[in-house]
Amino acid sequence: MKIQYKEKIIEIEKKEKISELLKEEIKNNPYPVVGAIYNNQYVNLDFEIKKDGKIELIDTSEKEGMRIYKRTLIYIFAKALKKLYPDNKATVNYQLANATYCDIGNIEVTEELVQKIQEEMRAIVRSNLPIKEIKMTREEAEKFYQETNTRRGKLQYDLKSNKKIYMYFCEDYFNYCYGTIANHTGATKIFEIIKYDKGLLIRYPSIEKPNQMPKLMQNKKIKWALNEYNDIHKILNINTVYKLNDAVEEKRIKDVIMLDEALHEKKIANIADKVARNRNIKMILIAGPSSSGKTTFAQRLGIQLRINKLKPVTISVDNYFVERKDTPRDENGDYNFECIEAIDLKLFNDHLTKLLNGEEIEMPQFDFLEGTKKYNGNKLKLKEDEVLVIEGIHCLNDKLTSSIPQEGKFKIYISALTVLNMDRYTKVSSSDTRLIRRIVRDYQFRGYTAKHTLETWHSVTRGEVENIFPFQEGANAIFNTSLIYELGVLKGIAKPILEEIPKEEPEYAEAQRLLNMLKYIRTIPAKAVPTNSLLKEFVGGGDFKY
Repeated sequence: MKIQYKEKIIEIEKKEKISELLKEEIKNNPYPVVGAIYNNQYVNLDFEIKKDGKIELIDTSEKEGMRIYKRTLIYIFAKALKKLYPDNKATVNYQLANATYCDIGNIEVTEELVQKIQEEMRAIVRSNLPIKEIKMTREEAEKFYQETNTRRGKLQYDLKSNKKIYMYFCEDYFNYCYGTIANHTGATKIFEIIKYDKGLLIRYPSIEKPNQMPKLMQNKKIKWALNEYNDIHKILNINTVYKLNDAVEEKRIKDVIMLDEALHEKKIANIADKVARNRNIKMILIAGPSSSGKTTFAQRLGIQLRINKLKPVTISVDNYFVERKDTPRDENGDYNFECIEAIDLKLFNDHLTKLLNGEEIEMPQFDFLEGTKKYNGNKLKLKEDEVLVIEGIHCLNDKLTSSIPQEGKFKIYISALTVLNMDRYTKVSSSDTRLIRRIVRDYQFRGYTAKHTLETWHSVTRGEVENIFPFQEGANAIFNTSLIYELGVLKGIAKPILEEIPKEEPEYAEAQRLLNMLKYIRTIPAKAVPTNSLLKEFVGGGDFKY
């Protein structure tokens, strides 16, 4: 067999594990190597090569590498808990910056408990125990579940189309992670467990600095928003894919949709009421990462503002770019349109100040082809009952509106903060929800293939870490645009277009990862979504214009 790794061809005569074939390369890599891509598929390092192919190693400086690192850490956490507290009901709730928040359920979280768990996890990591993937037939899995009386990984078995059922074993502990994990516990040396609120945080490095622990970020407002949604969906008994599927099968999904949409409407109304009560507020600033549903949110907020006798007037920050020759460049010499210096801050603030003082301005319109602002006689003057609504990547950064006093601004952070879990130890990523939204919208309304969206997703999200996330805690309100049922709707559109990506394409691995998640979620017809829903921004057929 001929195996390509980087620029060299390696010839082998019999099947061999990747961990053995590239032992020296893995050992000498500057960052922990936790997985591999073999013929454009994500695989464990213990994957056995049986035919010609191409291998790329995955380390923790890459997105998939950090996903594998986190999954492995949570697996080790679950193993430690099982040993220390066999009857625990721990749940992985959600991600907060470079940390995962966990609820231990029926056990009071103390500093002593946290220390005990951390010490047990460090012992498991130091022992560098092998984690073995065991493959079972459906018949073997049925016997296994009867004998062990467990629900771990059972979502696999419940999906009748799965002919093989997988489980990860480490000594006498077993679990499934719905994705690749490291082949040994020693791969996750850098982590920290701390007490946080009523639960604990599992902290880990970032892809920017994979070999060191980042500074602890206090995400109290984000946590509050996540807690609120999490608690409501627990009350509704729809907090896992298993329970969501039950609602679909039992034809209760219409009630779930109505309750979820009612929660959105109530939250939007509450924000509008809060703005209306403070007569000093003359400017609403909205920011959030890609595919958060900002456009629909702004329009629905506008309706609620009108009910409060306030008329929204929209200004686009995109019309205030600096001249093309003055646009900053990134480290590769390309124009950096995402940095705040790409905005003509002086002109933007001058116009805002004049508007709030009751003066008239002439709005520019930026010509992106020529790279210059043009003035076409578009005049604007703010009336007494009108309020400015501005949406953009920098809206939470006070530098954008430095001339406006704090009491005159109301900042809103919005994002799809997913609270759905595959099971108790596997959370559905908020980033994945936004990515699937983007794939569907790009295909429906922009003529882009799923391959194109996956190819460009990194550049789309690159500026979020610098320009949005650091400012989210400064928001006056946080709105969670996620809907517990949305992946069931998005699946119907996303699945066939993801399946179109050929195996020889580099984006195939990422497409398969998303398909492997979506396959466990029952499809919900798009016609079940109300026409004013945020989800209509992505699936189409809504009341609003985009």
